[in-house]
Amino acid sequence: MSEQRRRRPHKPYRRPQKDPVRILAFEALRAVDERDAYANLVLPPLLRKAREAGGFDTRDAALATELVYGTLRRQGTYDAVISACVDRPLREVDPPVLDVLALGAHQLLGTRIPTHAAVSASVELARVVLGDGRAKFVNAVLRKIAQDDLDGWLERVAPPYDEDPEDHLSVVHSHPRWVVSALWDALGGPREGIEELLAADNERPEVTLVARPGRAAPAELLDALGDEAALPGRWSPYAVRLAEGGEPGAIDAVREGRAGVQDEGSQLVAIALANAPLDGPDARWLDGCAGPGGKAALLGALAAERGASLLAAEKQPHRARLVARALAGNPGPYQVVAADGTRPPWRPGAFDRVLVDVPCSGLGALRRRPEARWRRRPEDLEGFAPLQRALLREAIAAVRVGGVVGYATCSPHLAETRAVVDDVLKGRGGPAVHAEQLDARPLMPGVPALGDGPDVQLWPHLHGTDAMYLALLRRTA
Repeated sequence: MSEQRRRRPHKPYRRPQKDPVRILAFEALRAVDERDAYANLVLPPLLRKAREAGGFDTRDAALATELVYGTLRRQGTYDAVISACVDRPLREVDPPVLDVLALGAHQLLGTRIPTHAAVSASVELARVVLGDGRAKFVNAVLRKIAQDDLDGWLERVAPPYDEDPEDHLSVVHSHPRWVVSALWDALGGPREGIEELLAADNERPEVTLVARPGRAAPAELLDALGDEAALPGRWSPYAVRLAEGGEPGAIDAVREGRAGVQDEGSQLVAIALANAPLDGPDARWLDGCAGPGGKAALLGALAAERGASLLAAEKQPHRARLVARALAGNPGPYQVVAADGTRPPWRPGAFDRVLVDVPCSGLGALRRRPEARWRRRPEDLEGFAPLQRALLREAIAAVRVGGVVGYATCSPHLAETRAVVDDVLKGRGGPAVHAEQLDARPLMPGVPALGDGPDVQLWPHLHGTDAMYLALLRRTA
């Protein structure tokens, strides 16, 4: 070895550069993984804290949001790519390291961030949160990922469609295989439809507002937001859609509770129940699974316009408090109670209209809660099934003869939708009920592609809504 080489000085240690945007995104992913938290609950307080600390602007918040949600939505795809670039099973890679790698993979494969910037920023993040040793591992893996684009990687890591359609779609569209299978069964039809649905699940959903009738009008929201920031809803007469970057909290009507954030599919369910044909009195309404309160607030406003009262019941006390907050200021009579809809405190036949938006897998809202697809298991549906059937039976018992029940779920899974309704109507697994199913489709006027009925299934790719399901039933005896 030459004297010159022996005497070459070592590079001085360089302190890692802290990037507040990527550190925040990493913290959000860790919370999602470690605490089973939801990103839509974790991210807002982190962003608020960063803004209050100073130096964190709107563009920073937008990038942090994209990094968190984009990484979670495409987690299955990125796991397949990362797996092809490491020399061990992913389960043997520390979860914090995987989070940094996934954030880096999203920047490389899912954004327009230049390759060199995506790699260097991710390595700097690794140095800050993982240490220099593991940062070298991150650097090596990301440099391998950077050698191809997303399409190239999918050709390498996704099995051919002709050999295994469901596994191919699972990797390409980042959904667990069982979810792909369940959604395809519910949707039916050819490959094109399921691909459009899965792709829609990976798109950022619009923020939709509801102007609660009698308390606010869509025109007020549109005027407050301006032509460039908002559009009328597609289907609901009370809906206003926010353009990207619109801030609901900046609107007086939202701050005052006269309007709120509510998916248009959720609005349509409440409106359909309220408009279902009814013979006889129409004075008492029940929301039997009211938390967190969006549908209850809309139902309460619609009931008030007709001089009807609303009872909003929610089993969990903390969620009942959210319902009370959503209903505060409602112009008509209402009451909020913490009560179990399977053991109701109200007498049978007491109501004219009843809504039960039952607890479910949430597979219809994967756009909003992308992490849910990785947490749910097929066996989870077995746990929901008895509760869903019990809630529907009690809802039918709670309505008077001639009254109407709306059974709703934010899931298109057949085991949570038609199977529940069919079992209850036919007396399978429980006492017989006396009810008939109504055609819900005419109660969503102007909404296309509602299927063969009599129930309704909404879809993200067809309607731009969450995948809400609604069946309407009239008690006959």
